Amino acid sequence: MAEKKRFLLRIDQQIYDALEKWAEDEFRSVNAQIEIIIKKGLKDSGRLKNSRRKKDE
Repeated sequence: MAEKKRFLLRIDQQIYDALEKWAEDEFRSVNAQIEIIIKKGLKDSGRLKNSRRKKDE
């Protein structure tokens, strides 16, 4: 599995609290929830064509 890029995210406490609750409701970490939200936004906007890597890469 490829390493994931690390970066610092500063976020409003109210937004974080809502994300934390949402993640908890879906049995995910906040980080995983943020990644899912971003991935969906990218797919919906047509900016992420293929979310799975080819096995031969």
